Amino acid sequence: MPIEFKRRSAIFTGACEVEEAETLHSWLLEQPKASLNLRHCEHLHTAMLQVILAAKLHASVKIDPPPNDPWLAQVLRQASASQLDAKMGEAWA
Repeated sequence: MPIEFKRRSAIFTGACEVEEAETLHSWLLEQPKASLNLRHCEHLHTAMLQVILAAKLHASVKIDPPPNDPWLAQVLRQASASQLDAKMGEAWA
């Protein structure tokens, strides 16, 4: 399995496909302060990306360390910035 689940962290390696999305989602619901190690993730299916982004929006999930893949790191960085902007907008409403 390309995700190794530890007590409060998940370590992603290689290609993380759609089949792992439901397992990751269930685990993140139980671990709202989880840490995701994406350093060695070579491919992340968009379903997995959606699960991660949703978890970051609704819980204290952090990505540490970030992925080595420059494109994936940039996508996660931009999504995190957008989510912060959205939260700030809600605070001002």
